[in-house]
Amino acid sequence: MKILVINAGSSSLKYQLIDMENETLLAKGLCERIGLDGKFTYKPLVEGKSKIDAVDVAMPTHAEAIQAVLNALIDPANGVVASMDEIDAVGHRVLHGGKAFTKSCLVDDACIAAIKKCIPLGPLHNPANLMGIDACTKCMPGKPQVAVFDTAFHMTMPPKAYTYAIPYEYYENDDVRRYGFHGTSHRYVSARCVELLGNPEHSKVICCHLGNGSSLSACVDGQCVDTTMGLGPLAGVPMGTRCGDIDGTIIEYLMGKHGYDIKEMMNILNKKSGVLGISGVSSDFRDLEAAASQGNERAQLALDKFNYEVRKDIGAYAAAMGGCDAIVFTAGVGENGADTRAHICEGLEYMGVKLDPAKNAQRADEHIISTDDSKVKVFVIATNEELMIARDTKAIAEAL
Repeated sequence: MKILVINAGSSSLKYQLIDMENETLLAKGLCERIGLDGKFTYKPLVEGKSKIDAVDVAMPTHAEAIQAVLNALIDPANGVVASMDEIDAVGHRVLHGGKAFTKSCLVDDACIAAIKKCIPLGPLHNPANLMGIDACTKCMPGKPQVAVFDTAFHMTMPPKAYTYAIPYEYYENDDVRRYGFHGTSHRYVSARCVELLGNPEHSKVICCHLGNGSSLSACVDGQCVDTTMGLGPLAGVPMGTRCGDIDGTIIEYLMGKHGYDIKEMMNILNKKSGVLGISGVSSDFRDLEAAASQGNERAQLALDKFNYEVRKDIGAYAAAMGGCDAIVFTAGVGENGADTRAHICEGLEYMGVKLDPAKNAQRADEHIISTDDSKVKVFVIATNEELMIARDTKAIAEAL
């Protein structure tokens, strides 16, 4: 079975084609500037096939973008499948499933209606995800489509973790609660960590998905019991440009003093805050490390603040679970930032964490970076959200 995985944004569309017989990636790419000038990238992972690198392709809508993807995949010279008949199903990343979805589901009228209902909770992403689904329906009629929700993995949280201490009517009437995000990534790396631990009967794992967007999760026996992001992806640790957890009074104070409306205020918190806001340098951790090495105190403060907040949440989750068997680092910064991992783990010795500097300095998709006698194992595991989406899609399509 071959699965096309789609991650649609408002003006972009990432894609991968995966052969599920041996979970081999056949091709991947990106459609950018949809609705503008249209840039198309195609990278076949089959020997002898040529790539296409950001060429101009007319993409007034997502439908033309999907058609460009299909044309490349079945191209006689450089395609990786002979015809569209070889593509068995499509899996879509959908940001927000609200309370309605605790797992992935087949796309049908009821599913689409529920995704639309969640647009107020995911106003930037859910409409784009629906555009991707609609485009595939037009270009690939009759092919099974599956929605895989970013929030679904976190729906196992108990009420004490997801309930906010505001009037309960806002939960009952307006669905205000902690949802969490990066769920497909957390699900993949937490499950893989348990496998690497030898599949113990009981496990307590803390997953650190660290990148431009960052979140942590606490997972007991493979199920999420807490996570740092909330109603939306603004909460939790500081991120590239997002503020993370702050005192709500700050919002009222700054709006009153500077005359910001709520749209301006939210733009500041989402696009101008985080490590960019503290440093004034960049949202990229590599730029911050370079600036800090040259004596930039604000860049160093941004790094220190990020590491401190991640370390603090690790400690909180160990307390919440009554212990910790493993910590996993994943995503762009988590997988590649050896210095960041080292600084985060500083001070966690009381938990039984012992980092091995030599192992931590190595680069690998999966490796253990703690010492042999560390009571808490520390892993780097490259996330693979697309494979997780493909696995769900395969299972649901095969059950039809």
